[in-house]
Amino acid sequence: MSNNLHSVNSTLMSIQKTMSPVQVAEKYMACFYGDAPLESMEALLADDLIFRGPLYEFSSAKDYLESLRADPPIGAKYQMIKVYEGDNSVCFIYLFSKQGIETLMAQNFEVNDGKISKINLSFDTKAFK
Repeated sequence: MSNNLHSVNSTLMSIQKTMSPVQVAEKYMACFYGDAPLESMEALLADDLIFRGPLYEFSSAKDYLESLRADPPIGAKYQMIKVYEGDNSVCFIYLFSKQGIETLMAQNFEVNDGKISKINLSFDTKAFK
């Protein structure tokens, strides 16, 4: 890696570490919902990310990202209802919609050293059947 590229990566990591959990989670949402490139999400996730949801579970950022690449959330949208923030966590309550599907979702993020280490997603799966 060239010195310039290493310097840029170090600077980006420093900036990310100073972001609040809400800012990190908002960047995640922008990547997931298509307002930013999906590939940008990788920098937000800890390698050992734990994702738990009613339909899927993953124990690494690599596996989670592979799943999103295989079935991207194209056309999905959300409307934020409420945001709760703790010292290293944030919870978003929002209305999810995608091609005739609409459901309330709660998504909790744990953020450590500027990276998302855990995501817990809750929603009623009936909307997806």
